[in-house]
Amino acid sequence: MHTHSLFELNEHIRRVLALNFQQPVWIVAEIAQVGESRGHRYLDLVQKEANGDVVAQAQAALWAAEFRQINARFPLGVASILREGLELRMQVRPEFHERYGFKLHITDIDPAHTFGQLDLLRRQTIQTLRQEGLFDLNRSLTLPLVLQRIAVISSENAAGKQDFLEHLKDNSFGYSFDCQFFITAVQGKNAEGEIIEALEKISQTAEKFDCIVIVRGGGARLDLMAFDGLALCQVAANMPLPLIVGIGHDVDESVLDLVAHSSLKTPTAVADFLVQHNLIFEGNVLEAAESLGVIAQNILKIKQMELERAETTVRYAAREQTQESSRNLDFMEEKIPALALQTLREHHRELEKMEAICQNLHPENVLRRGFSITISNGKAISSPAEVKSGDLLETRLWEGIVKSEVV
Repeated sequence: MHTHSLFELNEHIRRVLALNFQQPVWIVAEIAQVGESRGHRYLDLVQKEANGDVVAQAQAALWAAEFRQINARFPLGVASILREGLELRMQVRPEFHERYGFKLHITDIDPAHTFGQLDLLRRQTIQTLRQEGLFDLNRSLTLPLVLQRIAVISSENAAGKQDFLEHLKDNSFGYSFDCQFFITAVQGKNAEGEIIEALEKISQTAEKFDCIVIVRGGGARLDLMAFDGLALCQVAANMPLPLIVGIGHDVDESVLDLVAHSSLKTPTAVADFLVQHNLIFEGNVLEAAESLGVIAQNILKIKQMELERAETTVRYAAREQTQESSRNLDFMEEKIPALALQTLREHHRELEKMEAICQNLHPENVLRRGFSITISNGKAISSPAEVKSGDLLETRLWEGIVKSEVV
């Protein structure tokens, strides 16, 4: 049996591969890892099942010459889509080298496929949020009257963060803001997880803040990928505080922009929004104070007029009452003598009646009418029980006295 050397075997594989793949082919694969050296790009490509299992894997190279040619054709630049986790549609030439093994030589890239996949995922994320009732949830929260205690999510060295701070600090109205920073990545594969972790920390102490702000500087469309993640948008929508986003885009909107309470184009626009919100509150307070002053003046005028009317009423009422009392006194002065005379006459008649009654009841008048008075021992008796046998009695009549003895 003939035994081949490794070189012979690899050379045979190279020839077979070159014979069967004389023209480049288009493939679709996901980038697992990206490296760069001397202008060349080296990619690890994978294909995954729905459950995440890798079913195919290969290494690919985009040489510097092809990279420059492809990059020149696209205003956004091909480098923006050479990111881990993105799916690419690539034209490749399968190559096998006796020493370095199998590799795919990338000769062209279709960026439209990547953007189409991202748009599809974006639409699916929005649909899921709507179905779960989360799409408008954060927007339904009411902003506090004053936004002063701000939880800020940003990267440590983001230019947008510094612009945001300076704009707040240098506001022409002298408003002060208390900003607490939660440092995270704002692009790349770690951004979504770190922002979710920061939001969860803020949620645990939500009573310390008035709102949440997420800011970052400008960037390409694919730099916003982290803000299209379903998990991030679900957490953001469920936050108990209003979420204000300024992630530095000019045209494109991320899904996070759509579910946030308020979305601004830039970090400085977010700062302007906070200042303007507080300015509206101050204006309302000043307007209310002015209105209160006007109302108070009107009330004072009304009460002053009421006092003047009351004073006039009291003055006329007192005068009328005095006049009425004077008329009553005059009337009484005229009537008292006649009333006194009438009263004296009535009392005189009463006295005469009483005198007549007393005359009729006088003992002499009683005796004259035929009555008598029996006296024993100087006292008038009215019952036989008051005397005893042998007592001497004296009976007085109208004319004379009759003496007798009790038998």
